[in-house]
Amino acid sequence: MSWQSFIQAELKQRQQNAIWRKRTCVEHNTGRELQVDGHQYLNFSGNDYLGLSHHPKVIEAWQQGAAQYGTGSGGSGHVTGFSRAHYQLENALSEWLGYPRALLFISGFAANQAVITALMTQDDRILADKLSHASILEAAMLSRATLRRFTHNNPLSLEKLLAPPAKGKTLVITEGVFSMDGDCAPLTELQRLATQHNAWLMVDDAHGIGVRGREGRGSCDVDGIKPELLIVTFGKAFGLSGAAVLCDEATADYFIQAARHLIYSTSMPPAQAIALSAALQQIRNADGERERLNQHIAYFRKNSQLSGMQLANSSMAIQPLIVGDNDDSIQLSNYLRQKGLWVQAIRPPTVPPGSARLRITLSAAHRQQDIDQLLEALHGFAIK
Repeated sequence: MSWQSFIQAELKQRQQNAIWRKRTCVEHNTGRELQVDGHQYLNFSGNDYLGLSHHPKVIEAWQQGAAQYGTGSGGSGHVTGFSRAHYQLENALSEWLGYPRALLFISGFAANQAVITALMTQDDRILADKLSHASILEAAMLSRATLRRFTHNNPLSLEKLLAPPAKGKTLVITEGVFSMDGDCAPLTELQRLATQHNAWLMVDDAHGIGVRGREGRGSCDVDGIKPELLIVTFGKAFGLSGAAVLCDEATADYFIQAARHLIYSTSMPPAQAIALSAALQQIRNADGERERLNQHIAYFRKNSQLSGMQLANSSMAIQPLIVGDNDDSIQLSNYLRQKGLWVQAIRPPTVPPGSARLRITLSAAHRQQDIDQLLEALHGFAIK
């Protein structure tokens, strides 16, 4: 088969299966609203859970950082790219989350891949929740370790996989809040099983950090556990981008020696690190925003009894509306767009076959009338 034939066949299959992906050029995005092709929409597809992406103090911090350090870091952190701004952010994160060390990465995807590929070798095993993020599963498959997947949020399934003794090391991986279903992992039980079997637990808390726990410390704080490896990302509640790995001193030193994503990538701009430090301060004092977000979630769930559609059992900002059929999910998304609402359809392979959905996300930046407008449109579609 020629290259052109291969590409055309793959594109045709995706179009026929209604899993065609298309990027949209957003002209303006305030978190609550966005503009596309000159039209304004209420945004119910973002991850800016606390509305910090447009917080004046965060913007001001980035501007001051750019004036002080310029627009980029100029290199890897192992060369010239590790600045005082990075150092101070790492220290603030480790103090806030109760770990000896924090290491910054350019993205959550890079952090997950760096940790797994640096730690896991031949004869090791990775036991990951079946619905773990693509960055986790891809890194596990590319590593030399054996990957086994336990049933989603099922400690008994994990326990069965842990029962046979491992030849090498064992790493158990889960998420704090799952990005497509909005449900929370049973972290206390997973930690107990990992400890019992001399395994390490790694928790990716991308969607829990900032919105759960004391001062927004996340899912592990809610469940009272401290995994050996905690991944936090800055593209959701922080309102920016990037990620950090929280761990002990020796493990951090090992990553500095062995994590290729850390060694060979240009560091995030120091100005971004300064903005992240400002966002962290806002998060630690954002009890009012977290309460407003929880009120929005409760209000939406109370008023979203929709015939023919199933709202997933989530108490988080992620409120998946399960439609099932790929074409139907696209039709509903397009209908909402006509009503001035931006809600993207999520289809396989991002979610399991037959579970196409609208991934509705709520933010503290929303107003109750925004949610009323969304509910009215959903009810109008349901009775068509």
